[in-house]
Amino acid sequence: MMTSNLQIPLTRVALLTFLQLLASTYVRDAVGADPSAKPNIIFIMADDLGYTDVACFGSQYYETPNIDRLATQGTKLLNHHHCQNCAPSRAAILSGQYGARTGVYTVGGIDRFDWSKRPLRPVDNVTNLPLDRDIIPNQLKAAGYVTGMFGKWHLGQKGEYLPQNRGFDEDIVSAGKHFDFNTEPKTEYPQGEYLADFLTDQAVDFIQRHKDEPFFLYLPHFGVHSPHQAKAELVDRFKGKAPVNGHNSSTYAAMIASVDESVGRVMQTLDELNLAENTILIFTSDNGGVGGYDRPDGLEREPGAKGKANKGKKAKGAADDDAGITDNAPLRSGKGSLYEGGTRVPFVVRWPGVTKPGSSSNVPTIHVDLFPTLLEIASAPQPRQTLDGESLVKLFRDSAAKPQRDAIFAHFPGYLGWGDGHWRTTPVSLIHAGDWKLMEFFEDGRLELYNLADDISESKNLAKSEPAKVKELHDRLIAWRAEVKAPMPTKNEGKTAKATRK
Repeated sequence: MMTSNLQIPLTRVALLTFLQLLASTYVRDAVGADPSAKPNIIFIMADDLGYTDVACFGSQYYETPNIDRLATQGTKLLNHHHCQNCAPSRAAILSGQYGARTGVYTVGGIDRFDWSKRPLRPVDNVTNLPLDRDIIPNQLKAAGYVTGMFGKWHLGQKGEYLPQNRGFDEDIVSAGKHFDFNTEPKTEYPQGEYLADFLTDQAVDFIQRHKDEPFFLYLPHFGVHSPHQAKAELVDRFKGKAPVNGHNSSTYAAMIASVDESVGRVMQTLDELNLAENTILIFTSDNGGVGGYDRPDGLEREPGAKGKANKGKKAKGAADDDAGITDNAPLRSGKGSLYEGGTRVPFVVRWPGVTKPGSSSNVPTIHVDLFPTLLEIASAPQPRQTLDGESLVKLFRDSAAKPQRDAIFAHFPGYLGWGDGHWRTTPVSLIHAGDWKLMEFFEDGRLELYNLADDISESKNLAKSEPAKVKELHDRLIAWRAEVKAPMPTKNEGKTAKATRK
């Protein structure tokens, strides 16, 4: 009897122990690491890298073995969107708000391109991300993370707007040149060093020094932005390689290779320090690639502006043939446009134990989703401002999952040119719901409707043949603009407008 009495509690203890072990294993597998340890977060963003500029997103010319390997180990978001150019994308990602709320729509002031002969006066652009917004590093720091940023900032170059005053414990800012570059704060580096290599050195050092505590590393490369400069040995690798689908520049291919090398070095560092299993690694680009402008639908041309945009002020990155440095085909147009070539970007995330290796999702996602995603991952406090996006954690866990919201939006109340009489975009806003995308152009009230599932190139405007869908989406777009209080461009009244827009 004594033996029997002893066996019963021991069996119960064994059963309870087994159940506890099973539960802890389930939790660990669900979050990708020991649940008592916050996962490290690394966010790497290229500059001007197009949707198909990565091999695992379609390029047969550029070579990106490390990004491709990351994709095989994680998941790809095939329908992810940022803004049409760099500063507004960075503002939206870091603040979690659409440009209609922050006022950051583009780069610089509204006179960067001559709109004096256009029907509308653009909305004044905000160049410094407002200080009353809590940005991602603020909240992650409050959650116990050490935060570091190395690369392009572009959200305020002085005083309180600098990254060290916006939640980053460590930062080095640099952009504008790939060789002989300046840094803020001033940092010594070997003569002839390439900027992407320098920034990666800083990132690797940051990881090594903070390996024993949760960290958030933001690595926004200046590559592959113009001026198009690359390391000679990498350029030589691509010389003589046959062009494929508009991808043909050995220099640009070498720039992409340097960004890919950076991703590889970060991955290797995580492996060497046994951090990979508890680190979420995200790779993306800030906007579409610089190209696709030579096709008939690549630019908007003013009456009389025939052929190539070979006169007037050029946008940075314009190539001699005016097509740009790359091509986003099958997507329409490129950087500066709100067609898919300007806003759809590659996006890869690896979260061991959570993302299914080699998976992908075609659910429309957007820049403002990243803030709530990182908040959920880090169990960080909410910011003071309204967040416009939805956490993607559910999508990371299951690439077949659907978000609660069913639409994403964009609003651009200005002009982006591409030489004399040619425009990458005029004032426009859009709604993207499921497979459908509706664009409203403010100069003439033109509505364009595309079914992206059937027509990813946006070549067939279905506005006339689908009036019910146009009305449904247009009503929702108007309601969204009212909700976020989106400012609209006003009538261009010539000298009066010029005098009052200071």
